[in-house]
Amino acid sequence: MSPMADTPDAEYTIDQLAQVTGMTVRNIRAHQSRGLLPPPVVRGRTGYYGPEHAARLRLIVEMQADGFNLNAIQRLLASTAPGTAAKALDFGRSLREPWEEEPTEFVETAELAARLGGGTPDPKLFERAAKLGLIQPAGEGRFEVLSPALIRAGELLASLGISIEAGLQVQDQLDRHADGIARAFVRMFVAEVWGPFEAAGKPEADWPRVQEALDRLRPLALEAVSATFRRSMSRAVEAEAARMIVRPGKEGGSRRARPHSRTRVRARREKAG
Repeated sequence: MSPMADTPDAEYTIDQLAQVTGMTVRNIRAHQSRGLLPPPVVRGRTGYYGPEHAARLRLIVEMQADGFNLNAIQRLLASTAPGTAAKALDFGRSLREPWEEEPTEFVETAELAARLGGGTPDPKLFERAAKLGLIQPAGEGRFEVLSPALIRAGELLASLGISIEAGLQVQDQLDRHADGIARAFVRMFVAEVWGPFEAAGKPEADWPRVQEALDRLRPLALEAVSATFRRSMSRAVEAEAARMIVRPGKEGGSRRARPHSRTRVRARREKAG
């Protein structure tokens, strides 16, 4: 078996560990001196590192890329049981994984303006769409569409005669409500799954259960939100439809059927006479 094979019983010298993790020997020694990395197994005059060392170094690199400083990483690793760095790394990747990967698109300014229902580019409209995270300037008269699905929804609204301003206003409301829903699901997961797991000392045997709960939460949350929205939309449309049907129009309907007030007064006088 090759000493470079990333297998459960693999062994690396410090140079080989640097090669498989993409880290310099100097940084590995620095992390070890800070207590971020357990010491190697020494045989003769050579220290040998295993897969757990490699997993810890990869975890350090990924957390640094996410903006964590070494003190925060040290606290995390201190609370991680030996032999579980790889599981913590996989869990961290799952946490950071987008819930739905949507490829972005690049469009010219004129095309974006046309798609949003206008012939002339509107800087204020583009700025508002950018604040909502729908687009971002890409330079040279182009924009990156960060959510093509939502832009397509805007196009459909424009085809129905609904202004893009009204659509963006609704999107702003959707974002605020969706943020609250997302926080509710996160709080539930932390309270019901992660909290007890952490209180128990993050036992190695329970990592698969926590990982499975996180993986299953994604489709469950999406289905719950979709089903709840369908019910709410049905109630809202039904209530508004009833009002629309009975609401008198400006020129007709029940208002036209009612006689003018002067006509009613004249009719009463004639009847009395």
